[in-house]
Amino acid sequence: MGISGKTHLRGANLIGAKLQGADFQEADLVKTNLEGADLRGANLKKADLRGANLSDTHLLEGKGANLQEANLQEANLQGASLVKTNLEQANLEKANFQLANLHLANLKGANLKKANFQVANLEGANLQGTNLEEADLYGAGLQEANLQEANLRGANLYGADLHKAYLLRTDLEEANLERANLTGVHDLSIEQASKVKTLYNAKLDEEILVPLKENYPSLFEKT
Repeated sequence: MGISGKTHLRGANLIGAKLQGADFQEADLVKTNLEGADLRGANLKKADLRGANLSDTHLLEGKGANLQEANLQEANLQGASLVKTNLEQANLEKANFQLANLHLANLKGANLKKANFQVANLEGANLQGTNLEEADLYGAGLQEANLQEANLRGANLYGADLHKAYLLRTDLEEANLERANLTGVHDLSIEQASKVKTLYNAKLDEEILVPLKENYPSLFEKT
């Protein structure tokens, strides 16, 4: 379906629409209602989706939909299927990804400040260099996710599963890691971990747990 050329669908009602393979490159989709739409294989590169409703949409098939550099600020993607979707360099500030499936999605360099990822599946996702400052990752699945050089300052990771996640040069200052699973993580230094808000009831490997408890016991106390 070819509808490119800076298409203007601002505020349109596209609930449940069949848009497989559609070309929305640079399209104006501000506040468009795409709830339950089928966007498998669609091209949304540089599309403006600010405030759009993409809840329960389907964007996966093969390598997934292309949302590279798209503006999804404050968009609603609750429960959306975004497996292998390309969201590299996208603006997702304050977007709602609650319960969304982002397994193996590419979010490299994306702006995810204050985004809601509560109980979202981010297993194996590429989050390298992302801005996740003050993001809500409560109960999120981040197993084997690439969080290298990501900014997680002030983020809420309560109960999140980071088993075998990659944390080289990840900024965890004031992040809430209460009840988080940090077993098997790669490249987590004592210095990084010492700057978090809390590690109360968090799961850590012995080699990092012991020195942290010795030098920063307050991190393991109930706040």
